[in-house]
Amino acid sequence: MARIAVGIEYDGSAYAGWQSQARLRTVQQVAERALGAVADQPVSLVSAGRTDAGVHACGQVAHFDTRAVRSGRSWVLGANSELPGDVSVSWAREVPAHFHARYSAEARTYRYLITNRLARPALAASRAAWVHRPLDHERMSQAAVALEGEHDFSAFRAAECQARSPVRRLERIGVERRGDWIVIEATANAFLHHMMRNIAGLLIEIGKADAPVAWAAEVLAGRDRRRNAATAPAAGLYLLSVRYPAAFGLPAVAPPGVCPP
Repeated sequence: MARIAVGIEYDGSAYAGWQSQARLRTVQQVAERALGAVADQPVSLVSAGRTDAGVHACGQVAHFDTRAVRSGRSWVLGANSELPGDVSVSWAREVPAHFHARYSAEARTYRYLITNRLARPALAASRAAWVHRPLDHERMSQAAVALEGEHDFSAFRAAECQARSPVRRLERIGVERRGDWIVIEATANAFLHHMMRNIAGLLIEIGKADAPVAWAAEVLAGRDRRRNAATAPAAGLYLLSVRYPAAFGLPAVAPPGVCPP
């Protein structure tokens, strides 16, 4: 029995998230069907992160066990011939039996993308959040600094979050303007349910000057989700990459040009 790790990218607009659900179309279901066709037997995928409905991925990682013997090239080309156009397997490699897509991960990086202009976007309608009021990315960047480090992120978790502990270590978070785009990017050992979208929602309010820069630290310290901003839309969120120990030899980042902008 071999364990195969795969990188998967997808536009989540047409899916009810990653995880398989009865009577709903999910990325896991279509990916398992495609890889199972290549293996000529059913496969069960375990992912690094369960993205929500409408959330995208440039560097999702998953693993499965199989008795089928295929080259990495065969897994990639074979699966992609079976997949719809909005899901793609980007790489495939055999890994040791102790590798686990979720539990072996050292960190995840998410990107939140905002179109910041007066006119609503057409081509990016389901691929980015839209804020028509001007955003001050420098204020957003200053506020984000307060979130770095190990904290109780209770104020940034969804009510239905099932994590045992709200404590997470945010290694870095940055905010940049690239023309009409505002890009928020964060790396943490793990993220709570809706944590990145709630961070984005808070920074958007600060960027609009509807809240002071110091509000980020106040919300974090308060540990009360009800005192935070509204959750930012799913359309702007991308699972950019998953980092693993170098010994596994897996790609550390998504391929250049995969994720906008």
